[in-house]
Amino acid sequence: MSTGWSSEWLDFAYMDLSAAEHLLTMRPLPVEIICYHCEQAAEKFLKATLVQFDREPPKTHDLTAVIQLCKLCCEVDTRFEQLADSCIELTPYGVQVRYPSNLELDESDAVCALKECRLVQDFVCQKLGYEPESKDTQSFGQTMK
Repeated sequence: MSTGWSSEWLDFAYMDLSAAEHLLTMRPLPVEIICYHCEQAAEKFLKATLVQFDREPPKTHDLTAVIQLCKLCCEVDTRFEQLADSCIELTPYGVQVRYPSNLELDESDAVCALKECRLVQDFVCQKLGYEPESKDTQSFGQTMK
């Protein structure tokens, strides 16, 4: 297993998640950007899993990237199927929110995106034995067990 690159992916995932959490303090609330950072964090948490198990994460801008990553993680461990609903929920935020679209979001969407992202975070970090040095996700120096 490869822990070095995996830790870097996790650090980047935490940066996206921390950015989303920080944006919650802004008014007007940038819902689209919060949702986007949550989707990006989930992608990076899943890529960390693939790297940890010596799998090359795909470099893609696929509209369903987070779902595809979840499927790849299921090949490593079928328990990743538990994340399927979270990945499906986060998928529209990967691309649709970055450009003008008919997708109308409100604060409840940002709360939902954060909840789903944290489910992915908790599952992946538990699976990889990755514990934040601080419970504050804005602290980056994470450690692997």
